[in-house]
Amino acid sequence: MEEADSQDISQDISQDISQDTPADHVFIPPSIHENEILRGISYTHHAPIPSLIQGDLSTECVLGVDEAGRGPVLGPMVYGLCYLPLASHRSLLAETHHFDDSKLLKPEIRSNLMEALCTPGIDLFDACGWATRVMSAQDISSDMLKPLGAYNLNAQAMDATIELIKEVFVLGVNVKEIYIDTIGKEDVYQTKLERIFPTTKITVAKKADSLYPCVSAASVCAKVTRDAALEVGYQAYRSPNAQSEEPKTSARAWGSGYPGDARAIAWLKQNMDPLFGWGNECRFSWRTAKDLLETKNNGIGVSWPDLNNDLHVTRMTDFYVTAMETEADEPECELTTWYGKPVTESVF
Repeated sequence: MEEADSQDISQDISQDISQDTPADHVFIPPSIHENEILRGISYTHHAPIPSLIQGDLSTECVLGVDEAGRGPVLGPMVYGLCYLPLASHRSLLAETHHFDDSKLLKPEIRSNLMEALCTPGIDLFDACGWATRVMSAQDISSDMLKPLGAYNLNAQAMDATIELIKEVFVLGVNVKEIYIDTIGKEDVYQTKLERIFPTTKITVAKKADSLYPCVSAASVCAKVTRDAALEVGYQAYRSPNAQSEEPKTSARAWGSGYPGDARAIAWLKQNMDPLFGWGNECRFSWRTAKDLLETKNNGIGVSWPDLNNDLHVTRMTDFYVTAMETEADEPECELTTWYGKPVTESVF
């Protein structure tokens, strides 16, 4: 796979930039592992099983999964999962707390809902379990840009979803119904999941985050975790003595992180190293990043030697033959003399 043109999803998604932009004072949930985020490492976080379920693990539960950050050039893609007793599904999430697709909620509202999920003594904390899979920009890009066997974004997303669900089953939660926002064709995805989880009712649908409250809650978990991860990543770039005109938050510097967001593009242009580009917050597999590095004449070109070309292939025996035994017209491999020239027994 030469490049991520087909995966630059943002080019085909029309999103409300203002709604996708983090709140200026986003809640930092326990799903934020600062060390992993700053090192560009993907990780999973599970909140404790809520007391209403922990007290009786036979309680029938409903579970929803959704993602945030599929299309941005900056920051991670996050998969969120939320489960709760089936009997409380709509009454608690939709009627009492008015969960909806996170993209339809104001940044401050979704941040407040996430804080409620994490605050002991609140009904959401007592009834809802949740988890996130933070897929770093660095890992997304390295998998998509593998020279052999590229791991595309759909496959990465599907595997993250399946692993999150499996981990909830391992905890002993009695999941009876699963609702998921689709990746690709609904029927193909649903059939695959039904084979993996044969005893559970599974529904895969477009706009599931607007149809099923548990998916709406999962959407909020994913989006607020991504918003907070952007804030952590951006603050690493700010110096302690930052000038007053420098943006103080990721919301003002990176915006939503989408290629269509002028704030994100301006930051990429102003902070690009001509040789290395950017840090692990950037998805180098995105067309946006490649264009800035390669087609705008901003980057320094690098030519890598092809050690496996047809003209010369390094053999194990090359490290043991003497220089005289090497064919005269065969180019000398630098590795064979890296630690000095081989000698014969006569020198001893």
